[in-house]
Amino acid sequence: MDKNQVKKALGELKKDFKERKFKQSVDLIINLKDLDLKKTDSLFDVFLALPHATGKKVKVCAFAGAELTPQAKKECDFTINNEDFVKYQGNKKEIKKLSNQYDYFIAQANVMAEAAKVFGSVLGPRKKMPNPKAGCVVPPNANLKLLVEKLQKTVRVSIKTDLAVKVKVGNQDLSEDQIADNAVLVYNTAVQNLPNDKNNVKNIMLKFTMSKPVKIQ
Repeated sequence: MDKNQVKKALGELKKDFKERKFKQSVDLIINLKDLDLKKTDSLFDVFLALPHATGKKVKVCAFAGAELTPQAKKECDFTINNEDFVKYQGNKKEIKKLSNQYDYFIAQANVMAEAAKVFGSVLGPRKKMPNPKAGCVVPPNANLKLLVEKLQKTVRVSIKTDLAVKVKVGNQDLSEDQIADNAVLVYNTAVQNLPNDKNNVKNIMLKFTMSKPVKIQ
């Protein structure tokens, strides 16, 4: 798949585009075939930094110790110092609120175990716990500004329960080149993680939030 194929599909999508009261996202759907999801070699989970932000403001919450708290309060949308973890102990309602409000959670490495005990039972099943694969478990001297900037462009490319990979690659305000750059990288990353490369790809679709999908030829 190359950029021109993506841009051609975008052109088809835009022919029937209808404005909504919100900005519609552009989603890439890679439908798969000849995979056994019961076998671990068919599954993957990759955090990918795209060339361009998708247009959505990504909100970040930090679990920080004394060393990182001042920086976290400056760079992140919300910070919980480890001394305040006790306020959330057993309070699933408040932790669910956090899960709904924030896209990524980061943790200072030496408070991660403590954070897992308090927040893990809620954030874990929702796949929101700080994930080392995304660079979200950090040392006390980490540069959070760079991490938060990277997370603004980070998406999760995975296959676990469905024979499809579905990833947001932009929104209606992005240029066709930006959307195409993102889509090609997501596709290439997915294919590289499939057991039989592109032979496991059934078809590739592109769609707006409220549109019917268009096949990328």
